[in-house]
Amino acid sequence: MVTDRGRRGGPLSFLLDPIALQRLYAVLILAPDLFMLGYLRGPRAGAALYNLGHTWLLPGLLGIVALLAGAAAAGSIALIWFGHIGVDRLLGYGLKLPAGFQDTHLGRIGRNR
Repeated sequence: MVTDRGRRGGPLSFLLDPIALQRLYAVLILAPDLFMLGYLRGPRAGAALYNLGHTWLLPGLLGIVALLAGAAAAGSIALIWFGHIGVDRLLGYGLKLPAGFQDTHLGRIGRNR
């Protein structure tokens, strides 16, 4: 609620702002790609970490916890994470093989297919 003295509300009052929600969604939809940082340790570690973040295991566990705990925000994050994985598969970005980032379970990606 906006008053003459500025914004009032708790620490999550920004969730009432549609623009803030769009920005939060943009951050969350790209967050699973942070698992690519594993490639800094090499292709084998990179593939393992990337695959951990791009299988249904972690968002599924988060979703179950959200249902059991009644945590709507965690459930929303799990759904966004599932969406990220789905879009990756739709675009042909599969689970990575230890040979390199371009080698996936769906085939080779990139210019040198």
